[in-house]
Amino acid sequence: MEHAHKKQQVAISSVIASFLLTAMKLIVGLSTGSIGIISEAAHSALDFGAASLTWYAVSMSGKPADSKHHFGHAKVESVSALIETGLLVVTSTWIIYAAIERLIAGTTEIEVTWYAYGVMAISIVVDISRSIALKKVAKETGSQALEADALHFSSDILSSAVVIIGLIFASMGIAWADALAGIAVALVVAWAAFRLGKETIDVLTDAAPEGLADRIEEVTMSVGGVIAIEKLRVKPSGPQVFVELAISVNRTLSVEKVQKICGEIERKVREEFTLADMIINTRPIALNSETIAERVHVIGLNHNLHAHNISTNLSEQKKHITFDVEIDQQLTIKEAHETVNALEEELHREFDGELDICIHLDPLRNEEHSTSSLPAGEEALVRETIVNVSQGINKIQDVHDIQIRKTDTEKLFITLHCSFHDEALLEEVHSLTSQLEGAIYHSLPHAFRVIIHAEPLYG
Repeated sequence: MEHAHKKQQVAISSVIASFLLTAMKLIVGLSTGSIGIISEAAHSALDFGAASLTWYAVSMSGKPADSKHHFGHAKVESVSALIETGLLVVTSTWIIYAAIERLIAGTTEIEVTWYAYGVMAISIVVDISRSIALKKVAKETGSQALEADALHFSSDILSSAVVIIGLIFASMGIAWADALAGIAVALVVAWAAFRLGKETIDVLTDAAPEGLADRIEEVTMSVGGVIAIEKLRVKPSGPQVFVELAISVNRTLSVEKVQKICGEIERKVREEFTLADMIINTRPIALNSETIAERVHVIGLNHNLHAHNISTNLSEQKKHITFDVEIDQQLTIKEAHETVNALEEELHREFDGELDICIHLDPLRNEEHSTSSLPAGEEALVRETIVNVSQGINKIQDVHDIQIRKTDTEKLFITLHCSFHDEALLEEVHSLTSQLEGAIYHSLPHAFRVIIHAEPLYG
């Protein structure tokens, strides 16, 4: 909102300034007969039209995107600048034609007066102030329309100075100098039209600003986790830059990690291009460094199955892979088997068919039970049984935080913590806790679930 207000304010002030300059130059040009001043009046009239168009364009470009204009209205400024280019070409052509006609005719009646110099001096002062103001706001807001308007006023400074030189020569009796001054003004206008037209056409044809795509690519590749850039497209629209990016990432990464990589890319790009609007697509790819377990795990996730306890045996002929998958316990054995068959088929494709697979099906439980506490005496007896069982297993120490609940079907739901020496390997710890779990089930036939949390003794 602040940028929009600044743009409109400086644009309307330029409209007023260019209108007053046009009126002054036209009156003085007609009264003195100077084609240089008349050409300047025409130039300022063009500026007035262009400034008015600029004011309309910056008012429109500030509107947000809607159902018809998905990328906003910023290109209204570019259309405005293109129209200004056409006006500049027409004006310069007319000035050159009028000047050449006067030179060929050889009749030039010019009255050089003090107010002729005065109006051109005033024009230079106004042009300098407007050019500075417009360039400043154009740089702050990235407005192409204001940049075009600043270009107009900048060219006016030089052309006004050329007219003054023509008047000086005309006052010395060299009348044709005024016509040459008019041609010089026209050439300045034509050069401004060429520059403005080139920039405007680049924007309207979605030409990426030079070096922008290279810089975005450099920033993207500096983010950890990006393997390669598959596609990069940049589309400027006024002060905004729309970026479409497709990157390759390791397929073993989690969704959260991939989102974090994309977020980091956006953050770094916006540090340099504040108004960048980005769309990032990711393509998961397999790396040569992937282990067999990682490949099995990823393919399982693609089938919404969690593969774990993955074990691989390699022989000369083929690979032997075994693992567990969790399957919804409400499925029939036929439905569960069909689900796993689809996973097996893809694994065979992944490993070129040279594979022997054995999959253990684990029922995936997702149940809610109402539980209650046990009577004090019964709870003490269960707790004592658990402690006694744990003491029979070597290396399990400090069984604590025993929680015992009873379900509505009179089954026991038990959780407990136990400790191991800090240097114990996880594989051994898992084996011992599984042994303890089995012993508890054996000693407490009514146990429904036993969950054991292992932790380091001195950790």
